[in-house]
Amino acid sequence: MGYMRYYETLYLIRPDLDPEAYKEVIQKYNKIIEDNGGVIVKVDEWGKRNLAYEVGKFKDGFYVLVRFCGNADLPEKLQRDFRIDERVLKFIVVKLKDKVNPDELIKEEGTNERKEVEAKNGSK
Repeated sequence: MGYMRYYETLYLIRPDLDPEAYKEVIQKYNKIIEDNGGVIVKVDEWGKRNLAYEVGKFKDGFYVLVRFCGNADLPEKLQRDFRIDERVLKFIVVKLKDKVNPDELIKEEGTNERKEVEAKNGSK
């Protein structure tokens, strides 16, 4: 696989959705990334957390962090969908690096997760 840009997006989902709808939103945005030639490196569901201030009369929301690789036009497509989806309260997309190999990032992420699990198990 060739070099791509490396991005991170954090989005907040309405807290009043049922668990199936919550998973549906995550799957929708993962599919948008993959359908537009992107590669998902990691999806980190932070769960329901309090917001610093009210957003649309909500005091909390479900946070989802996605790290992915893609072409330069992919963030624009994601942002367009975030804006029109009423289930998404807030979002941000940030470019982390210009030229990365997605396969190397996925391997690196797997290694980091194993180290975190080992550290947690070792500290008990």
